[in-house]
Amino acid sequence: MRIIWLIFGLISLGLGLIGVVLPLLPTVPFMLLAAFCFARSSDRMHNWLLTHKVFGPMIEDWNRSGAISPTAKKAATLSIVLVFGISLILDVKTTVLVIQAVVLSAVLFFIWSRPNA
Repeated sequence: MRIIWLIFGLISLGLGLIGVVLPLLPTVPFMLLAAFCFARSSDRMHNWLLTHKVFGPMIEDWNRSGAISPTAKKAATLSIVLVFGISLILDVKTTVLVIQAVVLSAVLFFIWSRPNA
């Protein structure tokens, strides 16, 4: 079973790293999932992720109090606005825009309703 958790952890880590540069993919949820999976499969990977200079503090804040830093909130908001703006520029169908607006609004509400780290 450990190998399955490790595989899921590595996939989550990879998706999180892609999310750093691709605004469509959220980074922090994938890093949280990777930490969860590594806690069940690899002490070495789990410790590496928790002590990582960039991702470690985000994971610790979330584990401690479900908090997201104001910087991460602003970066997420900017990414969401950028993605929606690209959809507008590309003249995406109205139905897709409405669905996107509802989902992205819910994501923003969730992010900004979390306590500050």
